[in-house]
Formats: sequence, C-alpha cells, structure tokens
Amino acid sequence: MKKTVLFTAVILISANSIQAQKTLDYFLPEGVTYDESIPTPKDILGAEVGEWHVRHDQLVNYMYAVAEASDRVTISEYARTYENRPLLSLVITSPENQENIELIKQEHVALSDPAKSSDYNVENMPVVVQMSYSVHGNEPSGTNASLVVVYHLAAAQGPEIDELLDNAVILIDPSINPDGLNRFAHWANTHKSKNVLVTDPNSLEFDENWPGGRTNHYWFDLNRDWMLVQHPESVGRIAKFHEWKPNILTDHHEMGTNSTFFFQPGVQSRTHPLTPQRNQDLTANIAEYHADELDKIQSLYYSKEGFDDFYYGKGSTYPDVQGSIGILFEQASSRGHAQESVHGIVEFPFTIRNHVTASFSTLKAALDLKTELLEHQRLFYKEAMSEASRSSIKAYVFGEYADQARTKELAELLIQHKIKVYELNETLNTNGESFDKGKAFIVPANQPQFKLITALFERRTTFTDSLFYDISAWTMPYAFNLPFAELSSREFNTGQLGAEFTGIDGFEGEFIGGENGYAYAFEWDEYYAPRAMYRLLDAGVRAKVASRTFSGVTQIGQKNFDFGTILIPMGVQDDPAKVLDILKTITEEDGITVYALNTGLSSGGVDLGSNSFENLRKPSIAMVGGSGTNSYEVGEAWHLLDQRYHMPLTILDKGDLGRADLSRYNVLIMTGYSYGDLSNRAVDDIKEWVQGGGVLIAMKQAVSWAMQNDLADIEYAERTSNSDDEVETKAYINQSNDSGAQVIGGAIFNAKLDLTHPIAYGFNDDEMTIFRNSTMFVKKGGNPYSTPVYYTDQPLAAGYISDENLERLKNTASVVISRSGSGKVIAMVDNPNFRAFWYGTNKLFANAIFFGHTISGSTAN
Repeated sequence: MKKTVLFTAVILISANSIQAQKTLDYFLPEGVTYDESIPTPKDILGAEVGEWHVRHDQLVNYMYAVAEASDRVTISEYARTYENRPLLSLVITSPENQENIELIKQEHVALSDPAKSSDYNVENMPVVVQMSYSVHGNEPSGTNASLVVVYHLAAAQGPEIDELLDNAVILIDPSINPDGLNRFAHWANTHKSKNVLVTDPNSLEFDENWPGGRTNHYWFDLNRDWMLVQHPESVGRIAKFHEWKPNILTDHHEMGTNSTFFFQPGVQSRTHPLTPQRNQDLTANIAEYHADELDKIQSLYYSKEGFDDFYYGKGSTYPDVQGSIGILFEQASSRGHAQESVHGIVEFPFTIRNHVTASFSTLKAALDLKTELLEHQRLFYKEAMSEASRSSIKAYVFGEYADQARTKELAELLIQHKIKVYELNETLNTNGESFDKGKAFIVPANQPQFKLITALFERRTTFTDSLFYDISAWTMPYAFNLPFAELSSREFNTGQLGAEFTGIDGFEGEFIGGENGYAYAFEWDEYYAPRAMYRLLDAGVRAKVASRTFSGVTQIGQKNFDFGTILIPMGVQDDPAKVLDILKTITEEDGITVYALNTGLSSGGVDLGSNSFENLRKPSIAMVGGSGTNSYEVGEAWHLLDQRYHMPLTILDKGDLGRADLSRYNVLIMTGYSYGDLSNRAVDDIKEWVQGGGVLIAMKQAVSWAMQNDLADIEYAERTSNSDDEVETKAYINQSNDSGAQVIGGAIFNAKLDLTHPIAYGFNDDEMTIFRNSTMFVKKGGNPYSTPVYYTDQPLAAGYISDENLERLKNTASVVISRSGSGKVIAMVDNPNFRAFWYGTNKLFANAIFFGHTISGSTAN
C-alpha cells in the first residue's frame, strides 16, 4: 500500500501566536508517494517530529525499526559513548546495491589508492555521501532532521528516489554525540509548557544549566576531535570515515537564535593552504543547490562569511584534506521548542526543516556532480603522491627515549588516520637530535595521506588572514613534547623502516632486582608515572621524591637517578608484600621500570635517608566547577585524572564553595573564567585553607582572581605604548577584523624549564612547547626561583600571533609559584590539558598536584 504526502505551503507566523504542531508533510518534498510498510517517526515516537526533542533511546528505536522494515537500509553500531550509548551508522542505497555493498565499498576506497585507482571507471560507480548530525548535543535540529531524512530515503517511491539510490550510497550518523543530546533533550523537554509554548527568551527552557548539552560526557567539544581522536565517539567515527571515504560529508549544527542559516564555502581567505582549489570549487557548486532549495521555502541564508575551513579537526574540514568535500550547515537555534528572535518566532520544526532541506539539496548535488566528485577523490590522492615525490621532506622521525607512552600515543593517533608508521630500525642523529632504535618511529612522506601528514607535522607561522574560527596550529610532536626531525633525501633511506606499527599493545616496564631490596626507586619520566604513584599512595605506601640527584646501587650496578625520582623505602612499610605486588603491577600496566636498591648509601649524591627526599602525601583533589567556570577546562582535567591517571576528583559547584568543607582536600584546582561573584565567605575559606597548607592550582583567568585576592604575588606585563602618539583613524568596516587580529585563538610557543624544580620533574629537556589561547601576559616572579616555566625571547613555534602580542609575550611567565602561609599557589597562565591531545604539558599539571606541597617556601614569591 502507498500513501501520498503533499508538501504544504509556508505559513507565516506572528510574534504573538504559535501554529499547531507540524505534521510530517511539513518537512517532506511535495508530490512524493511513500511506502506504508515503513514506520513514520510518529509510529515509533508517539509524537510528531519537532513536537518534543527526541531522546537518544527513541532515536535508536526508530532507526532500528526502519532498518528492519526496509531492504534499502542496513544499520550497525560503530562505537559506544562513555555513558554506554550506541553510536549508529545507517547505510542506505538500492536493494541491488545492498547485495553488493562490500564490493562497492572496496572499489570506492580503491579510488584513494593511486596504485589502484586507474583501474576503475567512475562513470559506473555510486557516489558516497555521509550525513553527520548534531555533534553538539544542544544543537538538536540536526538529529531530529535525521528522522525525516531516513524515513524519506527508506519509504519514498518513484523514479527520482530510485535514480538516487541506484547511484548513491548514503551513510547516516543520526547522533554523533548521544550523551550531550540526551542531556539537552531532558532539559528542553522538562521545561516545555504543554498547552501554550513560552517563547520569551528569558524562560528557563532556553537557559541550560551548567555545563549544558553541547559536549560529551567529559565536557569535550567533539567537533574539535576529528583529527585528535581522543574519545571513543571519535575513534569509532574516524574508523567509519576511512572504511568508506565518503565523497561528501555534511556536518549539521546550530547557532544563535537571531541568525539565519549558513552553508559553505565560507571565508575563502581562511581556507587551509593544503586544501586544493578544486575542493572549494566543488563546494561552491554544491552551494548553488542549497540556495535553490532554500529559496523555494523562502528561508534566509548566507554562505561566505563567519566560518572557515582552516582547522582540520572539525567535521566540515577534516574531509577536505582527504579527497572529500566537507560541508558545514548552521541553523539559527530555537534552543527549546519556540523562541522569539529578530526574525519572528523561531520554531523547532522550522529549524529541523532547514536541515532536512539542506540534506536533500546535498543529495541532489551529489547525484548531479557524481562523476566530478569521484574524479576529485581519485585525483586528490594521485596529486598528493606527486607532491610527496617533489617534497624536500621525505620522512618525519619522532620519539622520546625516556617516555615510551607519549611516543606510542602519537603513533597511535597517526595510524587512526590511515598513516603508515614504522619503528625506527637504526639509531639516527640529525638536526641536533638523537633517535634510538626501538625508541622512535618514522613516518615516510611518500604515501597517499601525504597532505594530512604535512598538516599534522608542519610548523606554519605565515598566513594570508589574521582571523581564525578555531586554533591556528596543532603541530603534533609539539603537542606531545617529543623530539622530532624532518628528513631530507640525503638523510632518509628505507633501511630505517622497521616493523610497521599496528597499535599500542601495552607499555613495557621492568622490575630490575630481587624482592629483598633495601628500597625501590623509579624515575618520573614515563607519562603514566602519576597513575603508578597514585596506586601506591592510595594503598598506603610510604613514598618520597628526590629533590636532588643521586646514585643508587642496584643488582645490575650503579645507576644515576634524576630529580623527581620516586623512592619507596621498604623498612617503613606496613605491608612489604603488598608494596611489591603494586610495584610489579606498575611495571606491567603503567610502563614503569622499577629498580631494587641494595643499600641506603649513595655512591654519588645524597644518601637515601637524606632530607633531600621529600615525603609525599596522597592527593585529595577538588576542582571548582559550575556556572561561571570553563566547562571545557574542568572536563579536560577531569578526563585526565579519571581516564588516564585513575584518580578521583571532586567537582565542587562554585555557588556552594562557601558551604564546602575544604579540609577534606589538599589540592584545589580553579580553571578559567569568572570568580568575581564568589561570596566573601568562600574567598575567606579558600585563603584560610591555602594558608593552612593547601595547594591551589589557578589556571588562566583564575590567576587574575588569585592576584586580586592577594593569593598570588604576580604582576601583569605592561603593554608598551606611547600616550603622546596621535590616534590613527581607521575605517569603521575594519573594526572587527582589526580587533580579531589581536586574539590568540590558539598557537604554539617555545618555553624554558628549570629541570631542578618540582614542577619540571620528569622532563629531560629544558626547552618545551606550550599551547596558548589567551592574551594574559604576566611577569616572572620577583623571587628568582619562583618561575619554573617561562617563554623564550623567540617564543613563536607555530601558529598566528600579532607582532604586538609577540613582543609582549617574550620572556614572560607561564608558571609562577607564590606562598601563602604554609600553602602554595601555583599559577598556570596557560591550560596544560588542552583538548586531551596536549600530552606534552600534562605532567606540569600532575607535578603541581603531587609535588606542589614539596616546593620550598623560600623559593616562592
């Protein structure tokens, strides 16, 4: 049986009334007949699309119901979120194509292999389109639109849909961020009035509680994680991308309620230079289809302002460096069910319809441009290989001899993008760096992913534009704080390529010595040393940290131990057998090498009973969260402590600080944003707690708060200016661009470390790279020992910074230690945990937690 659904005309709504709930025909093309055996969204949800915000469980139920009813649709689960929600991928094409889907996939992916791609005639191949909805959970019109799109593709009848499905494979990801979607849907539905929708923007319905539904479980923006792949949602999504290598990938978002609708190409001057012009030309051609369809329903839109294609970590840009076309859609948000705007009342169904319309216009464009899109895929990789052959860089080598984890974690990131990585087969010395066989990896440039490899390793500092929608640099070895080098044809040979790296299979530590040691020691170099340390302290093991170097007698002879070495003296332990069990565990699971020491006498440096070994205490950590704090930064710290270090973290609501019992904690973390509204009692309690011996870690804007409340003895670096200079008049139209040029949206800078300082324990090079995305500049501390990390006089390593800000940054502080009573305030001007991929500075944060209390008061401001 068939039924006909006719598209209804657009009805204008007044600012004082809301129309009745829209039925399915509001969203669908006119004059199309639908198969009644395919369930409609209402059949499964019990409500019309847009009547309520769909919950993720309802979404899953509907997608499985359609897949069961239609021979056009198959469904699979490609990952699970932190909250154990399934992420789904639907493959929709003709039944005939479904019967040959593995062969179709194999041949399509072969277009990305220059060695095979010439064997195929693209005229006879289907185009592959992926539609990815609502990576931001509180931008739900995309996910709700997927209900309509999937229904139409599964149920529509007639020659038009037959032609589309015969010539296209359509991949649907209905909710990229299930945890965030569910969080927001609960909020919006809980605050909805059932009989009369409240459109007042002041309503609680439009004001989510902190942290909101934009982010995933740990409050990360998953639309910045496509290249970084730090979360299970992204790991699965990127694997699915490379399983199919779609020709078009759409990325459906929302923006401010007073906006309209955006589709790319965006700002052309801010497109990444590695993106070929053909990509932008095809994007512009596809844009004409969006314009045509949006014109038909009289929706306002724009396409060449505001958004750009520079940062390859976004869903709409990641495809551009891999032979595909990424397209961003941004819809003015209702943020609930209906909200007043400068364009009238924005209803939730209206926002859904625009995304449905853009989805259909994308499919129409993909069908018409099928040959051009497939040919672009083939040419992109052929041209990449040609560029690789001409490049002066033939390979990249990276690795840290003392930290296998950071080295392997970067290699793991690379192979997720189908980049071939090999173990270094011979020791290599180049550009002042030494890379040991078995301790480093090498990435040949001459492979199909040449452009992405270049994007991940380049150190770009010149740009055609000074404005960026996101960060301007992400050089991966800098992010992991790893030595690396670019190899020329004279330096690179295939004999350097050892076994191909296929993934992390654990971290190898050693237990060197017997079970009758006088003491045991391990150095702090390995990335997972904080996890090992917490295992010990949590079990009641008594441990110390070396504030001096020393030489210990082991069963394999003398060994020199560095600053920050952890000492476990066995004579003071309550349960030595338990200690030995944990020490063996950290060698097996954390990659730690543990040495048994035979005597308390040192053949060089301090003896093991010296006061130069500081007693460690088990960290009991609280972090301030809630409204007015930066949920990204809170989430990044939470993720690091929970997922990587396996340490508990109490998140205190900022509004409740005045009632919190801070005596339960010995470390308090305050991230960026505003603390000016803290109650006097809360401020006094924090001061008293610090003076009583607590360690306060203040990051970014929290540093300013600590300065204002006499907790941090730090001064801002002055801005250089001449008050006698005449003000230069400028064109009004340039104001936004001029002010934007002074923003540090995200760049990488060179810094110096004091390797003898507790904040720098575990580092082996006194130079490092730091990520910065703020314009806070502070002077070095007045005490000459209080600034363990500071910027160099040539700070720019990669990314954009204005000339004025570059001058201001030189020789300023990144970390400053202040004393308050018996406690310490560790001021971190920059975020050491940025987006979870900045492994290189995580240890600064861990050191502040574990060793902050050991810092001598005489070395602090």
